[in-house]
Amino acid sequence: MEALQSWVSEHKLTSIGTLWASAVGASLVYSTRRTALKPSLRLIHARMHAQALTLAVLSGAAVYHYYEKRAGEKSPE
Repeated sequence: MEALQSWVSEHKLTSIGTLWASAVGASLVYSTRRTALKPSLRLIHARMHAQALTLAVLSGAAVYHYYEKRAGEKSPE
């Protein structure tokens, strides 16, 4: 778990980009199987879902960074 955490900490943009691309793909697959929309609408909905997920991940990353920085200030080394 620590190895994954350190990798994500070092490669923040890559992690967010990968998550975004995965969310677009998953949303496209879901909408293809569940709804009868035109392809252009499927793509728009997939992008909106991915953007919402990205905002949630960025918010989580900001909170994590805040607490990580705050913990680093409290512990004298």
